Amino acid sequence: MLEPGHQDRDLLVSAQTGSGKTVAYGLAFAGTLLGDEPAFPHASKPLALVVAPTRELAMQVQRELTWLYRFAGARVVACVGGMDPRREQRQLMDGAHIVVGTPGRLRDHLERGRLDLSVLRVVVLEEADEMLDLGFREDLEFILQATPAERRTLLFSATLPKPIIALARSFQRNAVRLDVKAGEQGHADIEYRAFRVLPREIPLAVANTLRFFEAPTAIVFCNTREAVRHLQAALLERGFSVVALSGELSQSERNHALQALRDGRARVCVATDVAARGIDLPGLDLVIHADFPHDAEALQHRSGRTGRAGRKGVSVLLVPIARRRKAEQLFGTANIVPAWAGPPSADEIRKLDQQRLLQNPLLQEEQDEDDLELGRALLAEHSAERIAAALVQLYRQRLPAAEEVADPGFKPLRRESFEPERGREPSQSEASFEHGAWFLLTVGRSKGADPKWLLPMLCKRGGVTRQDIGPIRIFERETKVLISDQAARDFARAVHGTEVDGVRIEPVAGPARAAKHARRVSAKQGPKAKQRKA
Repeated sequence: MLEPGHQDRDLLVSAQTGSGKTVAYGLAFAGTLLGDEPAFPHASKPLALVVAPTRELAMQVQRELTWLYRFAGARVVACVGGMDPRREQRQLMDGAHIVVGTPGRLRDHLERGRLDLSVLRVVVLEEADEMLDLGFREDLEFILQATPAERRTLLFSATLPKPIIALARSFQRNAVRLDVKAGEQGHADIEYRAFRVLPREIPLAVANTLRFFEAPTAIVFCNTREAVRHLQAALLERGFSVVALSGELSQSERNHALQALRDGRARVCVATDVAARGIDLPGLDLVIHADFPHDAEALQHRSGRTGRAGRKGVSVLLVPIARRRKAEQLFGTANIVPAWAGPPSADEIRKLDQQRLLQNPLLQEEQDEDDLELGRALLAEHSAERIAAALVQLYRQRLPAAEEVADPGFKPLRRESFEPERGREPSQSEASFEHGAWFLLTVGRSKGADPKWLLPMLCKRGGVTRQDIGPIRIFERETKVLISDQAARDFARAVHGTEVDGVRIEPVAGPARAAKHARRVSAKQGPKAKQRKA
């Protein structure tokens, strides 16, 4: 509840996703719009404008404000990209008390003279940091400059970086700054887990994670549209009811996908970060990060789709060994301490299935007479054991099969081991290669091998840093690289049995033979061979 002195002030609010902002600011500007009147007058030019970064969030805000002001007779119109602009034009011409929209579509209506903000009393910027990240600064400035100078401006943002502060200073007057994150409260209702996985088993680990938790609704995040399509196909093949959500879909397709999740026809949504903000789905108890979020803020925004309105939720990050250090950095920056484990195994899932069957509500409820009569008829024809076995079979048939997955077994790093010292980069001398191991790559000069792309590839596939990589020696048809003794074992485990773009990585010599092998390679090295010291 706002303090009395803040009722008519501009507000700069830092609030985590899922904290009930829409209802909060809907109540905050009620006095500005209605005054002492119990209901709105006939709709004409809009009195309030809400700008949101995505179509989904804008349409959700429209629904919530329509519900909040239903007894006051408010007419709330949405103007979003992907919808019919002529229909929106007709709605604006018919009058609106509140307009909710995305920056690009609102600017388009303003430039075409379809939206008149001359009597506007309040403007709200929802998820302002996201709008700046998406490149909407110019559109936001255009919209704000079209509003009356005496309006109230309520700016909401999960974080308050310098660009947000600059925007607030330009378009707000003596704003009251409020922080409603309350420290850890932003993720207090979310349980974070980190599952160690092999890179090639990520789709299997996603399937087992979904089966392990059996959430009413779950979102699985990928970083690209192609990854979304691939994972959706893999889950459909395994029997999951799954929809996809990404930027390439039309607004109608996205609406159908969300409606399928809301009415229970689908239980899993595979999505890019377009779904990370502004989507509120009932029963969404599980978030899986199949691909790594770009930063700690994205991790929390994705995870914030669950653990909302007092519900508990689980956020699972799938961590290949190559991304272990990145995972630790994300969790450390977000001040999160996850529970580390291997992916749920097939045996664990089968045990849970047994418990869920024994505790199924159908076995506890009272049966009607028709069901009991059919049950007695079955008992007359078959043994109770046979009927129970058939029940188990029917139960299992409707469930996707649990997958056999491996636990790479690596341990999380301590925080001090991944935080670099201020003011300097770690030197090569800090990694010992005296007892390191040589590895062979099935690519050489004839196929364009070059340290410029080999080095990052080795780091990614092997889960090592640049300081763990010694000499890279490139020959006509193969390449050899020396890995430090501290990292060699984990590197061998990470690359074992993998082949990417036709390149395999295989061990050449054990640690005890590393020095001898290095001398032999140096002797064989031709004058054209390339060498790089990390």
